[in-house]
Amino acid sequence: MRLCKSVLGLAVVGLMLTASRAAAQEREHLQVGMYGDYFRVSQTDTSSLGVGARLAFPIMHRVKIEGEVAYDFSSAFTEGFTQTGTGTITVQNTNMRILHGEFGPKLDLGHGRFHPFVFAKGGLANFNLSGASATIGTFLSSVENLRTQNMNAVFYPGGGVQGHIGPVGLRLDAGDEMYFNSGTHNNLRIAFGPYVRF
Repeated sequence: MRLCKSVLGLAVVGLMLTASRAAAQEREHLQVGMYGDYFRVSQTDTSSLGVGARLAFPIMHRVKIEGEVAYDFSSAFTEGFTQTGTGTITVQNTNMRILHGEFGPKLDLGHGRFHPFVFAKGGLANFNLSGASATIGTFLSSVENLRTQNMNAVFYPGGGVQGHIGPVGLRLDAGDEMYFNSGTHNNLRIAFGPYVRF
């Protein structure tokens, strides 16, 4: 009888330790990340490349509030013509810069080291023209010189997948970053980069 109580006691302690370890693994984490950004502007039919950063903090189980800012500094378009049997295609820089920031909920679907997620964010996008080289100073002056007439409201729904080993992970997401300027303009946006969990 004593042996049965001891075994039962050990089993209960083992279950409690397993449950507490599982709860600790399910604990939500603050996430900080950087990413490369591809933004396809439908209105001008151009592609922009840039960099961005994001911060996500948990508000409840599997739900985080996420904010991000991206600066797209490279935008190119192609031109071409055809004459009798000949043609030339050239790639030109548009000098268009895009500063966009969004904020909203992110829902993790599933759990573990690798899982999908969805999000819906709102924010603003600023389109401007600049021939200056792409530097930190150019980015900072773009932020300082924001004008209300250059700002467009943004709604950005999307999703992706992320995976981590320990505190370091990788994330890929895509969505339709819609900006509103004399109507709705749908634009493909893809981001990929590392993040750290705290």
